[in-house]
Amino acid sequence: MPENTATGPGNAGDGAGNAGGEALRPHAEDAFARELAALAAADDRPRPARWRLSPWAVSTYLLGGTLPDGTVVTPKYVGPRRIVEVAVTTLATDRALLLLGVPGTAKTWVSEHLAAAVSGDSTLLVQGTAGTPEEAIRYGWNYAQLLANGPSRAALVPSPVMRAMAEGMTARVEELTRIPADVQDSLITILSEKTLPIPELGEEVQAVRGFNLIATANDRDRGVNDLSSALRRRFNTVVLPLPATPEAEVDIVTRRVAELGRSLHLPDTADGLHEIRRVVTVFRELRDGVTADGRTKLKSPSGTLSTAEAISVVTNGIALAAHFGDGVLRPGDVAAGILGAVVRDPAADQVVWREYVETVVRERDGWKDFYRACREVTA
Repeated sequence: MPENTATGPGNAGDGAGNAGGEALRPHAEDAFARELAALAAADDRPRPARWRLSPWAVSTYLLGGTLPDGTVVTPKYVGPRRIVEVAVTTLATDRALLLLGVPGTAKTWVSEHLAAAVSGDSTLLVQGTAGTPEEAIRYGWNYAQLLANGPSRAALVPSPVMRAMAEGMTARVEELTRIPADVQDSLITILSEKTLPIPELGEEVQAVRGFNLIATANDRDRGVNDLSSALRRRFNTVVLPLPATPEAEVDIVTRRVAELGRSLHLPDTADGLHEIRRVVTVFRELRDGVTADGRTKLKSPSGTLSTAEAISVVTNGIALAAHFGDGVLRPGDVAAGILGAVVRDPAADQVVWREYVETVVRERDGWKDFYRACREVTA
């Protein structure tokens, strides 16, 4: 993002194969295949074992740039270069990487693109939830074969993490702090000893060079299933911040909305930069608890009002303008989306929203049309 944060703009579908072209949301390695291939061809720097690109090329893929042959690499993360460099360097060591931040700071996006650039495969993924079992991280069994023939390699079903260990790839664990603590701790031996025991077979899987793991976690999940100190020591933590400036956030939203519009084949609409700026302004002011000029203190709603949510509001607004309007993004196209993002708690957040509309939106020069649209959807 800004800055300081990150959301990924880019050309979805750029170089994608047949499967990627048909997929609603292609994997990063498919959507950006042309860029990855161009980087690999131009990359003459040392590469860690089994890495598709050098650390320099991985950083360039994330941050964007122009290659000697003229290929433009689109930025996937708009934020401080050092954050990306530290993350990439971590993956080149024996420490796992933990991407930490509030919801909407593009942790999953960055995780996916890092895995795509390093290993060429971002699909070795464990999605963390309160119901994630230990088998999702270690291994499971094909019970038909297990009952017929007993424990054997043929009956064993490897997890994405086990596959990454065996093949020297990058595994991903999303929402690590949502996983029960005892299941989280099954990662300790994997990350410290680089070994996954299989006691039922009297065997083990040892990680080959190239293996590493990227986990993501939300700041808001602290106190849900906090990481044990033993597990936290196995990670190098990189915090992804929110956009530092309004301009940076507007740029992120504009880029990502354009990408999503192409991916979803939304009809073209007239330039919506004015409304994008307005959405970003509303989100930032309510998020920060103060107006942009610093003169008025505001109550903040219960939601995060992240950049990702701003992208969603604008994308939906563009769809409304294209299909049910005149093709021009207007206040009425984004007002309902903003209301839905702000009012998560019907009681408390409704008060916050009404106060903001009446004390800030109503009095702001050039916002009369937006005020009317907000009153319409709030009534």
